[in-house]
Amino acid sequence: MSTAAETTGGDIEPWEEVTPDAARRLLVAAVEAFAERGYHATTTRDIAGRAGMSPAALYIHYKTKEELLHRISRIGHDRAVAILRAAAQGEGSAAERLADAVSSFVRWHAGRRTTARVVQYELDALGPEARDEILTLRRQCDAAVRGIIDDGVASGEFDVPDVKGTTLAVLSLCIDVARWFNVNGPRTPDEVGALYADLVLRMVGAEPTGAAQK
Repeated sequence: MSTAAETTGGDIEPWEEVTPDAARRLLVAAVEAFAERGYHATTTRDIAGRAGMSPAALYIHYKTKEELLHRISRIGHDRAVAILRAAAQGEGSAAERLADAVSSFVRWHAGRRTTARVVQYELDALGPEARDEILTLRRQCDAAVRGIIDDGVASGEFDVPDVKGTTLAVLSLCIDVARWFNVNGPRTPDEVGALYADLVLRMVGAEPTGAAQK
């Protein structure tokens, strides 16, 4: 499935923040190539060819292949932070907010699995400055989930002896969905999100919420 047609609840991934159209086409082509071949095995000629453009045209919009990866990674991580912060700052109990965070994050990794594989697994290909920028965003994701778990421990909803380790485990579970999810498999992104929300609540010793059982 093309990156442009990946779905979460039927929505199309627009990459609307990327302009002009030629730059967007190149970015979508890069996502597909990086996911299929890996960053290091992909050439700028591969990317341009997928976009139906000449290699010279790529350099009008992106100075280097790494700049493309950085843009993809930045957009993806900005989205990840937004998803987790929205859940963390939402109304409801800690259990409800954790279920919302997990189900939403999992749905994104399943529905945008091609993009998510590049965003989550090609970090080491970035140079030091770009990598540090993305690591800062990852720490913000960690802080959002850790804050919910801290709230649950404080309120007595969760039984978590190691909040830091549990936070890492929760995020790892969600991210790994991008690696194995199959659009032709038996579960939809929504169903996987609900399953994982239930599993995570059991992990922290909480009762499943309505959101986790949908």
